[in-house]
Amino acid sequence: MAHMPDPSARGSARAAGAVVSEHTDAARRLVLAGTVLGSSLAFIDGSAVSLTLPIMQQQLGGDLASAQWIMNAYALMLGALVLAGGAAADRYGRKRVFLAGVVLFTLASLGCGLAPSLPTLIAARAVQGIGAALMTPASLALLGATFDDKGRGQAIGIWAGASGLMSAVGPVLGGWLTDTISWRAVFLINLPIAALAIWLVAAGARESRGARAGPVDWQGAVAVTLSLAAITWALTDAPKLGFANPLIVAALALGVLGVAGFLMIERRAPGPMMPLKLFRSRQFSGLNVYTLLLYGAFGGALFLLPFLLLRVHHYPAAQAGAALLPLSIALAVISPLVGRLVSRIGARPLLTAGPLLVAAGFGLMAWRAGDATYWTGVFPGLAVMAVGLGLAVAPLTDAVLAAVDDEYEGAASGINNAVARVAGLLAVALVGFVLGVADPDVILRGFRTALVVAAVVAAGAGVLAAVVVRQDKAETRS
Repeated sequence: MAHMPDPSARGSARAAGAVVSEHTDAARRLVLAGTVLGSSLAFIDGSAVSLTLPIMQQQLGGDLASAQWIMNAYALMLGALVLAGGAAADRYGRKRVFLAGVVLFTLASLGCGLAPSLPTLIAARAVQGIGAALMTPASLALLGATFDDKGRGQAIGIWAGASGLMSAVGPVLGGWLTDTISWRAVFLINLPIAALAIWLVAAGARESRGARAGPVDWQGAVAVTLSLAAITWALTDAPKLGFANPLIVAALALGVLGVAGFLMIERRAPGPMMPLKLFRSRQFSGLNVYTLLLYGAFGGALFLLPFLLLRVHHYPAAQAGAALLPLSIALAVISPLVGRLVSRIGARPLLTAGPLLVAAGFGLMAWRAGDATYWTGVFPGLAVMAVGLGLAVAPLTDAVLAAVDDEYEGAASGINNAVARVAGLLAVALVGFVLGVADPDVILRGFRTALVVAAVVAAGAGVLAAVVVRQDKAETRS
């Protein structure tokens, strides 16, 4: 799956900048290279695994729900624990937590590469998600603690650009490895990359902690993880068992009660992972619903695209990976340009137009889904969708940060990042309602249905932005 830029990068790095250690220029370069490589593990892995998912399912056996859990076990742990991972880095040491995350991710990658069965693969993917939840926020915190105000912006720009590049490379690399070696190589290639990242950060970084870091909200982390797990399981298995099944009803009830318990924990916790007072802002609340809708539509549609390319149109894996390149390239080119445009016309027009274009792209993809020729089948809709995403991503980050006071920017961007990941998690869990078996005709019909639903959801996000996003008159000045 193509990677959408991390909405938390700017705020997380700024929050981490409270503690800046003295580093030589050589040490800073080592830290930058190490954090880029470490974070790239997650970005490459995410985009490459989604591409090879149909092949893994075929070779290891299992139904669609098993394929969904290959993605969702990882996404669940990452989405639920990423906020706690950032807090742990501030409290226990950014270097220590980053290195621990990379080591855990690497060991889990080895487990994925050697997995003899789907249950083993799914369990190892969950451990990968925990590792990613530690190393991703810790990498940004390390950059904030290593570079001063002058160099921090450039370092974060390099980090974000490299992350986008690695995400673009992921599907192509994953397809090539699958065609020439095996899908297992997609996981095993993480080992040498991780070894280099560990060496660079261990050699260059000095330990740092947050000046006011309090206790990590582990109670909240456990509550939200169990709640999301119950809801995800229920939504994944409901198409097969039915919503009236007692197990599905019990799991949904447990998930809802767990969410209520999580909110109670956050209300009382001395250092909550999700400060509830931020949601008093109408714009902040609305933008997180916007994120849930847009990223959910994107995540569900892009989960299904490899099934269309590989199972229906019989693309080779490498060719299917290359098919996604225009999306990553367009995002990389358009997002920086739009970032400058926000200061001229404001965020609301872009946040409204972006999802509407995404919806149009989904509609085109649904219409042309039966055409196996890439340039007339997949590409037109993918290109329109990419332009829409490029218009929406950068303004979303700015609007989220503008909705809260400066002291809460790190928490606000982290919450928005977590919401984006949970949106993808829930979207993939719902895929079973439109795609149930491996028959190509069923996959094609399910893909079209899912894309129509995704178009409606994305358009809803655009309408929501027009209603909830403030348009500061000063923003519209040239």
